[in-house]
Amino acid sequence: MQNRKLRIGIVVGEVSGDTLGVELMRCFKAQGVDVEFEGIGGPQMIAEGFQSFYPMETLSVMGLVEVLKELKQLFAVRDGLVERWQKKPVDIFIGIDAPDFNLRLSQRIKQKQLPIKTVQYVSPSVWAWRQKRVFGIKKNIDLVMCLFPFEKAFYQKYQVPAIFVGHPLAKQLPLDNHIQQARQALNLPEQAKYIALLPGSRRGEVERLAPLVFGAAQILQAKYPEYEYLVPAINEQRLTQIQQILANYPESLRAKIHVLDNQHTESKIGRLVMNASNIIALASGTATLEAMLLHRPMVTFYKLHWLTYRIMRLMVKIPYYSLPNIIAGKKVIQELIQDQATPEALAAEIEKLMNVETAQIQVMQHITMHKQLISGDTEDPVHAILQLLAAR
Repeated sequence: MQNRKLRIGIVVGEVSGDTLGVELMRCFKAQGVDVEFEGIGGPQMIAEGFQSFYPMETLSVMGLVEVLKELKQLFAVRDGLVERWQKKPVDIFIGIDAPDFNLRLSQRIKQKQLPIKTVQYVSPSVWAWRQKRVFGIKKNIDLVMCLFPFEKAFYQKYQVPAIFVGHPLAKQLPLDNHIQQARQALNLPEQAKYIALLPGSRRGEVERLAPLVFGAAQILQAKYPEYEYLVPAINEQRLTQIQQILANYPESLRAKIHVLDNQHTESKIGRLVMNASNIIALASGTATLEAMLLHRPMVTFYKLHWLTYRIMRLMVKIPYYSLPNIIAGKKVIQELIQDQATPEALAAEIEKLMNVETAQIQVMQHITMHKQLISGDTEDPVHAILQLLAAR
C-alpha cells in the first residue's frame, strides 16, 4: 500500500475544523508521508493543497430545526461524496467535527461496504447529550480522535477505539501571552480599550446574535465611552451581513465598532481579534476554548430556534454548555442562554469583567486549564491513522 500515494478523504464544516484539518495535513507532510487529500475543506486546507469538491459553507448549519430546511442539499452532498468514493475509494475517511453530517457519511460508507477506514476527529458531545449515539459510533467508526482526556475515558467504558490527541491549539498557543503583541499584529493602539464581539461564524448565528451584541454595545457606549469594539468577519458573506445589520444603528455607535475581515488564507481573524481585546463576548462554541487558551476574560451566549432549544433541553445531560466550564467541571465563565441572552444581561456581564480583580480571577483559571490540556499523555494522530491502515 505504501508503494503508492496514500489518499485521505476529509470533511470539515466550519472554521475550527479547517484549522484542525490543515494542522493534520501538515503533520502527515512533516512525517514524510506521501499523501493527497480530498473531500470538503476550508480556505486554509485548500491553500495547503486540499482538493475540495463542495464549499465548506454547505455544512455550516446549526440547530435541529435549521438543519431540516437544508436537509435535501446535505443529503445530496453526502451521496455525491459516497458516489465519488465508490468509483475511486480513498484509503481512509476522517470526519472533523460536524458530527451530524460526518457520522452519517461514515455510516453510509460502512453500509456500502466500501474499503475505507473511518475516523471521527473531534468527538461529538455524546457525554453531554444523545448518549445512545455511542452505539452508532461503535458500529461505524474505526477510531475516535479526542481533543480532551475525559472523552477518551468515556469511550473506553463502551469499548470504542479512541485516542487522546490533545488540542493542537493548546500546544500551539503560548502560556505567556501579551496583549501588546496582539495589538501590533492588527495595528491597534496599545493603550486603547477593546471589547471583542463574536456573534458566530454562520449566517443563521449572525442573524440571531448580531443584534444581541450590538444592543449590548449600545448600552455600554452610553456608560463607558472610552471602550471600542472589534468584530471579526470570517469571509466576505459575513462581512456584508454584519455591515448590513450595523447600518440600522446610530452613527455614534457605528464609529466605535470596527469590523475586521480575513486578509489571508488562514482564517485567523477571530483569534487575532480576541487576542487584542481586553474582554470577549462570544457565541458559545469551539471559539470559547480558543478564548480560554488566549487567557482573556469572557462571557458567552447562545440563542437557538425556540423548538431546537426545547428539544435540546430534554436531551442535554450536563449542567454547562461552554467548553471552559465543561473542562473545569464548574462555572468559570458566565453563560447566557436563550431567554437570558438579552442586550441588557450581556452588557451587565461585560461590565463585571471591567473590574480588574474579577477579570484576573477568571484569567488565572484559564491558565490552569491550559496547563492541564498540554500536560496529558497525548498520542500522535498520524501514527494512529497509519496503524489503523496497516491493520486492514
